[in-house]
Amino acid sequence: MTRGLIRYASGRLATAVLLLAALSLVVYVGVDLLPGDPVTARLGANSTPDQVATARERLGLDEPLARRYLEWAGGLLHGNLGMSATGTPVADMLAGRLGNTAVLAGLTLLLLVPLSLVLGIALGRRAGGRTDRTGSTVLLLTTAVPEFVVAAMLALLVGAQLGWLPATSLVPSGDSPLAHPDVLVLPVLSLLWVSLAYATRVVRAQALVASRAPHVEAMRLNGFPERVVLRHGVLPAVLPSAAQIWLITSAGLLGGTVLVESVFGYPGIGTVLVSSVSTGDLPVVQALAMLMGGLTLLATIAADLVGAAVGRTGSV
Repeated sequence: MTRGLIRYASGRLATAVLLLAALSLVVYVGVDLLPGDPVTARLGANSTPDQVATARERLGLDEPLARRYLEWAGGLLHGNLGMSATGTPVADMLAGRLGNTAVLAGLTLLLLVPLSLVLGIALGRRAGGRTDRTGSTVLLLTTAVPEFVVAAMLALLVGAQLGWLPATSLVPSGDSPLAHPDVLVLPVLSLLWVSLAYATRVVRAQALVASRAPHVEAMRLNGFPERVVLRHGVLPAVLPSAAQIWLITSAGLLGGTVLVESVFGYPGIGTVLVSSVSTGDLPVVQALAMLMGGLTLLATIAADLVGAAVGRTGSV
């Protein structure tokens, strides 16, 4: 089993390398094909042809696309994300922003894991009852509301009208967001809204199947306390699928943070991405797209490995 799992993991990692290479090409060409000219977007419509030509030469945009891609990919392999159109290294621009986004996503996951596990198991063990029907309906309706809509509603109601929490998540330059916990509450709740509903529904379904499994029924018939049945019968069957959905959800949080950060003005990669797209700062957009795509791919592969490990264990 172990050698088979190692071979499977090696194959998935090799595939990941090929996919990342293909992703780099798609990201670079796709961003380069975005509408508009990044040079005129930065210089303005009144810029002279000489100014445009000088700027294009400075940014390397006068070279063929294939050559630019190879230079960019070569730098990427050595950890060089390139130079922003503002003249600042992209890595320096993103260093602090990535940490802020990691804080936001990390806090969301810290809440998501225990809450989805407890709620999902509680609903699954009461399948068909009033609590389960009500909870499942609420969860279904919750998944239909995007994060940015929730973020806008929370900012308007809780922040602007009620004044309970800041409507904008501004963090002083050089400070950690953890030093200002009040600005994190609404963004975290916005990210948790849809991800919690989705993860809880998956855990509920697995808990329902596990609760009706023959060995769990046998434990109940033999008089085991319900807490023992839950710990040794239901929980081991639920955790592998729950771990997969948590990994996949963590990848989805990256996309959610872009929108939520923009709504609250939170100083993460989302606001940088939006401003870079609007100003045509292609190196920053390419670096962020590659980073987000790569992390999503790795999280998906990790979820596949968890599923493969569980499947091989169960087949022994």
